[in-house]
Amino acid sequence: MEIYLDNAATTKPCEPAVSACFYNMVEQYGNPSSLHSAGVKAEAAVTEARKAIAAALVCSPECITFTSGATESNNIIIFGAAERFGKRKKKIVISALEHPSVAAPVKHLEDMGFTVVRVKPGRSGEIDAEEFCAAVDENTFFASCMLVNNETGAIMPVRRIFSRIKREYPDCMTHCDAVQGFMKIPVKASDLCADFITVSGHKVHAIKGAGAMYIKKGVRIPPHTFGGGQEKDMRPGTESVPLIAAFGAAVRAMMPTMSSAHENAEYLSSYLIEKLNKLDYITVNSIAENRSPYIVNFSVEGIRSEIMLHYLESRNIFVSSGSACSKGAHSSVLSAMGISDKLADSALRVSLSRTSTKGEIDILLSAIADGRSQLAKVK
Repeated sequence: MEIYLDNAATTKPCEPAVSACFYNMVEQYGNPSSLHSAGVKAEAAVTEARKAIAAALVCSPECITFTSGATESNNIIIFGAAERFGKRKKKIVISALEHPSVAAPVKHLEDMGFTVVRVKPGRSGEIDAEEFCAAVDENTFFASCMLVNNETGAIMPVRRIFSRIKREYPDCMTHCDAVQGFMKIPVKASDLCADFITVSGHKVHAIKGAGAMYIKKGVRIPPHTFGGGQEKDMRPGTESVPLIAAFGAAVRAMMPTMSSAHENAEYLSSYLIEKLNKLDYITVNSIAENRSPYIVNFSVEGIRSEIMLHYLESRNIFVSSGSACSKGAHSSVLSAMGISDKLADSALRVSLSRTSTKGEIDILLSAIADGRSQLAKVK
């Protein structure tokens, strides 16, 4: 039996998403820009998916632009904001915990001469709202803070941060990477006080290759690719109707049970952490008071992450050593939290889905104990 506990990296597509994708590849395969009936039907599928994402974010469908994923969305937003608002103001403030799809383009802007302030978290992995806001001044044109950290599950005080920024510096653009929060905790666009929000399909049981960005009404940024004018010129090119339709179908399927799924994840993560805390060779790194129950990060002392990960893989159990995008590189998130290199090098991330079970957690715990015993002897 395969036990898949790496859902922060990607999720298994749900049946409604697979069906929608297949139907829009095989049966309804028109180009949504075409004027004939096949094109109109394809356009309708995109429209329905846009409505589904908008309903989940509690915003107008016209605020939603489809992309290939959160990485593209974040790049479009960051470079578009820099071109539109960064001509006179040259300062950017972000959390030190951001995903590489935010951190890397911001670093590129820094190399071009922009000033970047990276606000570090406390030991719990949470960003202090006061400290973040204090870093913003009249020269700041862009502020970005993720909603849920992809390595520890810590939930950031985005609303408190952005609402204060907007009161004091209303011209400062605010951006939230909500990928790990979307469809797991309530994400309401107006509550976040964000000008931009990014979400991704394959993190919510849709299919890789579809994402979306929320752009607040009245906010305008220039595109960086040009073509046929699709997606209001922000992301031109023929839309991938199968992937977009799958994204919409997954969101529609998840919405009615989001609360019960969250309760199940809370039960499982609490159970996992309780058991881990009883083991003297385990240090739990997910200690934020306000955190998503879908992610638990911990260190198996004395065993390097990659070694334990592959041991678990041999038992058909799949977890992660951190962000999938880091490909095994040292965790900048754990480092920013002040966690020692020794503990960071032995860190594992377990990320749950709505289909995870207590039985899977029990098997994982047993395998970790066996692995620690066997691998320690090898050393």
